[in-house]
Formats: sequence, structure tokens, C-alpha cells
Amino acid sequence: MTPEKLKNLTSQPGVYQMLDKQGMVIYVGKAKNLKKRVSSYFSKTHQDDKTRVLVTNIDDFDVVITNTETQALLLENELIKQHKPRYNILLKDAKSYPYIYITNDKHPRVGFYRGTKHKNYQFFGPYPSAHVVRDSLNLLKKIFKVRQCTNATYRSRSRPCLEYQIALCSAPCVNKISDKDYAQDVKMMSLFLSGKGVQTLDNISQKMQVAAKNQEFELAAHLRDQMIALRTIQEQHSSQSMGNIDVISIAMQDGIHAVEVLFVRSGKQIGQECVFPKHTKGKDNKEVLSAFLPLYYLGKDTPAQLLLSEKLLDKKLIAQALFTKIIDTPQKDKRHFLKIADLTAKENLKQHLASKYTKRTQLKQLQITLNLKFLPNTMECFDISHTMGEATTASCVVFEKGLPKIKKYRQFDIKNITPGDDYAAMNQAVFRRYSRLLKDKKPLPDIVFIDGGLGQLNQAIMVMDSIGVESIQLVGVAKGEGRKAGLETLILVKEGKTQKINLPPHDQTLMLINHIRDESHRFAIKNHRQKRGKKRTTSALEGIEGVGKARRAALLNHFGGLQELKQASVEEMQKVNGISLTLATKITKTLKQ
Repeated sequence: MTPEKLKNLTSQPGVYQMLDKQGMVIYVGKAKNLKKRVSSYFSKTHQDDKTRVLVTNIDDFDVVITNTETQALLLENELIKQHKPRYNILLKDAKSYPYIYITNDKHPRVGFYRGTKHKNYQFFGPYPSAHVVRDSLNLLKKIFKVRQCTNATYRSRSRPCLEYQIALCSAPCVNKISDKDYAQDVKMMSLFLSGKGVQTLDNISQKMQVAAKNQEFELAAHLRDQMIALRTIQEQHSSQSMGNIDVISIAMQDGIHAVEVLFVRSGKQIGQECVFPKHTKGKDNKEVLSAFLPLYYLGKDTPAQLLLSEKLLDKKLIAQALFTKIIDTPQKDKRHFLKIADLTAKENLKQHLASKYTKRTQLKQLQITLNLKFLPNTMECFDISHTMGEATTASCVVFEKGLPKIKKYRQFDIKNITPGDDYAAMNQAVFRRYSRLLKDKKPLPDIVFIDGGLGQLNQAIMVMDSIGVESIQLVGVAKGEGRKAGLETLILVKEGKTQKINLPPHDQTLMLINHIRDESHRFAIKNHRQKRGKKRTTSALEGIEGVGKARRAALLNHFGGLQELKQASVEEMQKVNGISLTLATKITKTLKQ
């Protein structure tokens, strides 16, 4: 993450996702002003311990722009459910979002619900707040007259309650309505809440027109108010009827295009992806989008609908090829998703351009700092990781144009060295990497960073001299005082002379080098832990010829564990079923090595 990314952040409302060095979402939050909210994490000292710990683990962030704070709140809830960030779990409110539900009783009731959902109920929502649910319930009982009383109250009635007297309930408790008619009212309400109640609005509209024609103006006004109320609720629930849809918007600036894809499932945004297609300079948005859609969706499960920001000339052809419906003139219930996609595409493109400019600035500054004749394009970095000499691994990360190329990362299991000998480990890793590149006639990097001091750097220099490589600039990155970031020393050896360079903590060159070094460190530790974990969970009996899974289990069960087995004699081992004298002797010899 760079200061430029914060500087160029939008001030619109939305949701932000904090990421750690592994790219995992560790916190999701909403903001009325994204720039102010996100910047606040890094511009002040936090009193709360949990927030301080969160900030120390933030490596980057992503944002999704929304039209309103309410939309941001609902999206935040969905993203928290999806990613389950560890800091949200510690800090989140115990309350869940409210829903409207319909029970499965003989005479179903409709009500407010918050908490774990009952599998046999119908749920509609979520709503942004409890008062919105209660307002909707008040409107629903005026129209559909479905009971909202508790089951205890329902069972205890012998005559209609006040709700029936004021025409807010049809009183199924005392058979004032037939089971069939009541079930029809419940069904119509369920359809309406599901976004499928257009016929209800048409019916009310027809009744209103008849009442007006008969000069029953009070009834007509009442029906008009009901229809307005139903439309209000329908707008709140209209997204529920959308099904599965991807919303795609494209933005272009300085010859670079950004395609934002929002994934909307059952009316809820569950994720997004921003793609920056290559080789699009000089092409308009429609041409880029026409080429993007088949490349992105062919071979995947395409959703039932694609909502696009552009009207494509080959719309029918693409829709047929992808077995989907393409919409480019959305109705009101879908329009706000397209606006979100459009705003987010523009924001991501702005951040991408700022990042690209920053990376080029960093590379130019690196060229000046190291006194290179050309702008470095490819850089690699090595790091060694082990625990007291156990499970030694080396990592090699690759950066091109200042950005990591994860698919080109390489790891090396270091063998046949004295445990804990970092110099020998570095020597082996560098030799294996570049002797292989030379053998395969693949291009060499412009710069190789060595995480370590002069000793590790000299090992790399010795290897390069031995295999005849002179074109690579080798740079040691020695840790500073207290191993604090920003205090590193760069070490170069030119013409037999050692040169040390100390840069200010916020220097663009040092920020880039620290990014590369931290990535190599992360990758090395990850691989080391995997190797160490595998080794510690591997039995010493594995690898002994003649001792399979069944015999290992029989030995361990007989003696109670590996330590007891190591102390057992050959004669004692022979008492285990399937263990001969020859095999017992072999096991004893192996375990004592």
C-alpha cells in the first residue's frame, strides 16, 4: 500500500476491506466518506488495543463504492458473512440484521425476526433497520390482514380482538375467514414480498378505478394509499426477484480500460472483480467489452443475466454463445447496481493509474540510486527460512515492472548442509536458480536482492562468478537497528569495493525494495512452515522398507508410542504380529540413527 493510494481515494460512501500480506480480508467496514474513514486508520494513534493490532496487520485495502450509506451497511453485512474476517468477529455487534418472516402454522403469522433462521419459515430481507421492518409490517396488515399475534394469543381467543374490529386482521382464530381464503391472502403476501406480486398492484388499481367511477372517493383514496404503500414495500424487496446476475461496467482513461464485474445473487451483492484487459489502447469501450465477455465467461457457469453499461452491436451473438440474457437498459430495481459498478470501475481505474505512475517513479528512483544504465524491468529476491536449522527452505520471488508475478515464484528445499548455515543455504539456492535459467536459455533478471548482510551477498557473488553471469546487479538488504522496517542498509560490491547505502524511511526506492524483501520473507516462511509441519507429522517408521501402514499401526499400538518403540529390543519387536527377526533388526537400526 502506498500513500498515493490513500491520497487518491474517493470521498463517496462505500465499503472498505482491509487485507493482510497474504491478501486475506481481515476487516470489513462501511463509511460515509471512504477517504476520511480509511485514512483515519493510518493518520492517528488508536486507543483501542484491537484497532492497533488490526492496523499493524494491514498491508493493503480494497473499496466498493455505493450510492448510499444504507447500501453500504447491507453490503458490509454480506461481505462479513462471506469472508468472516477475524477482526470483525472480535468487534462486531451481537445483533443480526432484521427480516420479515412467515411461519408454517395452520394459519401462518407474519412478523419481525432477528437471529438464527428457522429452516421451515419463509424469510424476506435483510432490512437496514428494525423500524423499516415494523413500518412494512404495519402496511402489510392493512392490505393483506394476515395475523401478527403470537401463537399463545392466537390459541387463547374465543372472540375477535381489536385488530379485527379496525380491519387489520381477518381473525382466522375464530373462523371469521375460511382456511382457503386465508391461505390465498398469505400466498399473495408471500409472492409480493418475493417481488412477484405485480398482480396484486394491478388488482388494487382496478378496484381504485371502479371506486372512482362509482364516485366512492373515500374508498378510492384508501386504495390509492394502499397501492402507494405496496409500491414502497416492493421497492424495498424488488432486488429479491433479481435472481443471479452479473453487473458489468467499463471505464477508460489514458488508453487503459477497467472492467468491473459485480456478482449479484438473489438480489445481494456477494463480491466483485476488477479486470484490466491488455492491448486495448486505441479501442473504444464497446469493442473492449465485446472482446472481454467471451474471454471471461466461456468455460464458466454464466449467470442467467448480464447487465452491461454499454449497448453492444453483437449483443445477440454474445448472448447466444454464453447462454444468457444481456440487459443494457435496466429497470429501476437493477439500475442502482449498475451505478455501483460504474463508480467502482472508475475508482479502481484511478487507483490503478496512480499505482502504475508510482511504480514507474520508484523504478526510476531505483535506477538512480543504484547507478544503473537502464530502467530495471525484472527483479528477484532470495530469503532463507528455518527453525534452529530445521526444515531449511529458500524462496525466490519475481517482480516485473515493480509488481509481483506470483506464478513465477520458486521455492527450494535446502539439502546436504550443516543445519543453520545460512551462507551455504544461500549459495545452494542461487546456484540452483541461475544455473537452471542458463541451462534452459531463459532471460536473467536485471537485479537480484539478497535478504541478508555482506556474508550472504558474497555467497551470491561467488555463485555468479562460478557460472559466468556478469549482467545481474546484486544488492544485499541488511536489516537495520532493531530489525525495524525503514532502517535497512543496501550493500553493493563494485570492482571489489563494498558500498553501503542508507536511505530515508519513506524513500521511494526503499519502499519498493522493502515490498520485494517482505514478499520473499513471507513466501519463505510459508514454505518453511509447510515443510516443518509435514516433517513433524511424519513417523520415523515411514520409509523403512517392509513397514507399511498396517505394521506401523501394529507397532505403535503394541508399544504405546514412538519413544517406547525406540527403547524396545529386537526380541520384543518380534512379538508384534508380522515383524520378523530381519525386519525387527532393520527397524532398530533405523530408529537408533
